[in-house]
Amino acid sequence: MKNILLFCSIWFLFSCNSKSRKADFILYNARIYTVDSNFNTVNALVVSKGRIVATGNYDTLKNIYRADSSLDAGGKAVYPGFVDAHAHFYSYGKSLQTVNLVGTQGWEEILDSVKVFSKKQATGWLIGRGWDQNHWLVKEFPNKRKLDSLFPNRPVSLGRIDGHALLVNQTALNLAHIKPGQTIPGGLIETQNGVLTGILVDNAESLINKILPKEDFQSIRKSLLMAQAHCFSVGLTTVDEPGLPYTLIEPIQTLQKSGELKMRIYFMLSDSPENYDFIFQKGRIKTDGLNVRSFKLYADGALGSRGACLLQPYSDKPGWSGFLLSKPEHFEERAKKIYEKGFQMNTHAIGDSANRTLLKIYAKILKGKNDRRWRLEHAQIISPEDMHYFGDFSIIPSVQPTHATSDMFWALDRLGSTRISTAYPYKSLMNQNGWIPLGTDFPVENINPLYTFYSAVIRKDFSGKPESGFQMENALNRIETLKGMTIWAAKANFEENEKGSLEPGKFADMVILDQDIMQVAGKDIPKVKVYKTFVNGNLVFSNHIK
Repeated sequence: MKNILLFCSIWFLFSCNSKSRKADFILYNARIYTVDSNFNTVNALVVSKGRIVATGNYDTLKNIYRADSSLDAGGKAVYPGFVDAHAHFYSYGKSLQTVNLVGTQGWEEILDSVKVFSKKQATGWLIGRGWDQNHWLVKEFPNKRKLDSLFPNRPVSLGRIDGHALLVNQTALNLAHIKPGQTIPGGLIETQNGVLTGILVDNAESLINKILPKEDFQSIRKSLLMAQAHCFSVGLTTVDEPGLPYTLIEPIQTLQKSGELKMRIYFMLSDSPENYDFIFQKGRIKTDGLNVRSFKLYADGALGSRGACLLQPYSDKPGWSGFLLSKPEHFEERAKKIYEKGFQMNTHAIGDSANRTLLKIYAKILKGKNDRRWRLEHAQIISPEDMHYFGDFSIIPSVQPTHATSDMFWALDRLGSTRISTAYPYKSLMNQNGWIPLGTDFPVENINPLYTFYSAVIRKDFSGKPESGFQMENALNRIETLKGMTIWAAKANFEENEKGSLEPGKFADMVILDQDIMQVAGKDIPKVKVYKTFVNGNLVFSNHIK
């Protein structure tokens, strides 16, 4: 009799407690990649107050939690919200309002695009970006002559796809007071036979950028919100923004507090005195949506514009090795200051000479293994004898896999057969520390992180070339790539305890895809679509896919 009473008491208590825990949202009937330490998959998760409170089997969870809403995922795959470890979010938003030159096949097509845009925007600067002479029949920089004849009274500024070269017309040159023979450290003002061509490379771009019209709050708001909408549509919930002025912090915070800007932003300040003065006085800024604790510096330019700094001359331009954008002493002085103040240093480095210079400076300051998580952004061309610096001094290579598949058909011309064999060495770089953050560098590359996944794993272009893949010894596997787009990217931001995996206590940022990228055929990865994107468990994008 006593046993029966005890059983009844336990049953009564269990019945009273069943479904007693209130939640906001339950996602079920899904294949959920938690990306936890064991890379577990579950079929349900529970969200409360913007965070995950439980993951596991739906038959168990439904008896414990009562939720205000739920979603049957229809067996679709769910992943942590994608984190882009290197993306020009704000610039991308601005580019959506200018002349889009991405994919143009020649100079005449560019001129046609600018003429069409000039009719829509009848006054002021004509600004565009995205041209790439490497995709043209004649692979040479364009000249401003036709721009001068078409737009004799309106300034025109057209940026190369990598952001490391501009073509401007004479009106713009006059406004910036740029003359033939003028020089600038770390930049190139191109002339031919003593006449300006309109091409400005790397630091020379600043002469134009500083005279462009200033943006007010509403234009900033428009750029940020346009970029956000596009990011959510491809499953991005966090972006790392490399190299912005401190003046954008307040508008971002204002829009995040109002609830308009839901995108989480890891904000890297650009290398300018006013940015150091501001943040060193204020200290690190950390909210759920904004993290300001790092600086972005530029060691060199881009390979496509021959601004990357190489140890030996370019194979297709004898006598020219590119250049550093600042003297080594500048980077060392900055590194000491950033280290002393406890901030993270992230440096753009493309060429093997630029990477060697910064690796040695980092090593001198960091002294050994550490948890400072200083990063080299891109790390495209690494001399084999320098690879050990990454592991020996815990230096993080932050790479963009689509750079390899975009560059592979012309990079050989720039580098020659020996150097190309150790370029874009993602697997070797990952092995140095056991992890690697991945990004896109959009709008230099396409915004879609699924293209990142495809390029990292398959190492081919969308037509399936090269047939055997590009240097497949440096491909990443699917688990490594997913981690690089989620938990490892979060780790590069010191945010692995709040995002990057779908575990209790973390933000309920997640993306549902219409096909499982961990299982779908490699050739079909670029065709995968985002079904839904969530931030804090709230739906921010939905695609009508059955």
